[in-house]
Amino acid sequence: MQAQAESIKAQLDAIAAQSAGMDWTVTLGVLAGLVVLAALVDWLTQRIVRPLVSRAVRVSPTKIDDALLAHGVIKQLSHIAPALVIHFGIALVPNLHETLVQVIGKGAIAYMVLVVAIAISAFLSALNDIYERRPAGHSRPIKGYVQLGKIIVYTIALIGIIAVLIGKSPLVLLGGLGAFAAVLLLVFKDTILSLVASVQIASNDMVRVGDWIEMPSLGVDGDVVDIALHTIKVQNFDKTIVTVPTHRLIEDSVKNWRGMSDSGGRRIKRALYVDQGSVGFLDEAMRRKLGRFALLKSHFERKKAELDEWNAQAPERGAEPVNARRLTNLGCFRAYVTAYLESHPKVDHGKTLMVRQLEPGPTGLPLELYCFAATTEWGAYEAIQADIFDHLLAILPEFGLRLFQQPGGGDLMAGIAALRVPLDAAA
Repeated sequence: MQAQAESIKAQLDAIAAQSAGMDWTVTLGVLAGLVVLAALVDWLTQRIVRPLVSRAVRVSPTKIDDALLAHGVIKQLSHIAPALVIHFGIALVPNLHETLVQVIGKGAIAYMVLVVAIAISAFLSALNDIYERRPAGHSRPIKGYVQLGKIIVYTIALIGIIAVLIGKSPLVLLGGLGAFAAVLLLVFKDTILSLVASVQIASNDMVRVGDWIEMPSLGVDGDVVDIALHTIKVQNFDKTIVTVPTHRLIEDSVKNWRGMSDSGGRRIKRALYVDQGSVGFLDEAMRRKLGRFALLKSHFERKKAELDEWNAQAPERGAEPVNARRLTNLGCFRAYVTAYLESHPKVDHGKTLMVRQLEPGPTGLPLELYCFAATTEWGAYEAIQADIFDHLLAILPEFGLRLFQQPGGGDLMAGIAALRVPLDAAA
């Protein structure tokens, strides 16, 4: 620092010595003329050249140049013209010390480097805008890469400006940055993590704008509205906005519902809990009653042939009903539900469809429906699911079955009333 201070002091002393006894009239006049010329060039560029270019861009059939104009690329580049006048004209000023010429010239170069960096940044934004207009632009965004590109551009510009001002090669500065590598890694830790995550997300097509994702650990349950380098913005279904660091999508578990949306159907997976005490064999009266159901006609025909064949293999089985195979009300209900779903117009018949029994438990025997609604729209899906179970809940008593549920106040009152009648009679 002491050596640099002494160097600056020596240059100032040299300027003062050269200026002693010098007539500055011509020098100031040429400087004023240079400033006026730079201002005139800037006026011509802003008032004539740039409007002509803008008009030509608007009438052109292509849309790329429109994006460049909208993001100010042409406007930024127009600022280079007066800086060029200053840079090349300052050396023509008479009686101006070489140090001042170099300082002003370097300042003009540094200004042009900054302007070019801003123009390149605007150009990258224009490229992102053009890309997002394409069909793939919303599903595979490049906004994160654009932001990374801007960081690289401004970093290079900063190094270039410093190198110009101190008169050193940029390679020398880059070599010196090695000593600060640990500090840089600490400062740009989130950027590096986000960059790696963005590359993995894009290459593996993990998340797109518009996807419905769930991350319970972060309170995320909604649609992705924006993907950037550092953050991903999600609008939950309660209209709240959650901002998630990009690298958390790699570190945490993410449930993406895009597969459901792309398939055109949404799964219905819900069970009816049947009271196991109501399950029994069909007697003839129940058989005739259920024979009225059109959906069970083929089931009865198929089962009759199957049971007759099985029982005929050992005639002694038919002597006692307990030794023979017989139909049950639960089996018939399961067949009815399957046939009902297969004939339902709003159930996707091209996907998995089954009605299965799960393990019995203290809350009854679960009879699970597993199928897919022929829509992914939330409201329509809920309506289809509700209509199916409305019908099944209403039709289930026809099979002599009961649903299991915890006793409520009405059940308790009915039980107490039933106990009171014998007690009153005994009294």
